[in-house]
Amino acid sequence: MSQLPPCPKCSSEYTYEDGVQLVCPECGHEWTEAEQAAAEAGKVVRDANGNELQDGDTVTVIKDLKVKGSSLVVKVGTKVKNIRLVDGDHDIDCKIDGVGAMKLKSEFVKKA
Repeated sequence: MSQLPPCPKCSSEYTYEDGVQLVCPECGHEWTEAEQAAAEAGKVVRDANGNELQDGDTVTVIKDLKVKGSSLVVKVGTKVKNIRLVDGDHDIDCKIDGVGAMKLKSEFVKKA
């Protein structure tokens, strides 16, 4: 029998296979081997709903965001086109109409 990898969330060694998915009985996390390989290869950026984001995607802001150093506010529902993923705390680099170039956190957007 092949050795199954530990859970990426809680590092439990008691993982088991359920069809094509791997499951952790301790924390309930489910993943595929392909997802784990992609996560190990590079950072995967996900939106507020857990969808994977890629360069060039269009996203929608899900919360009013104050622009630091300005009185401007990026309103809920603002569509941001052609995003670029970068490393760091603010992992989305974009240009918003009426505001200009900004960096956003992926937890405040959803894929459109």
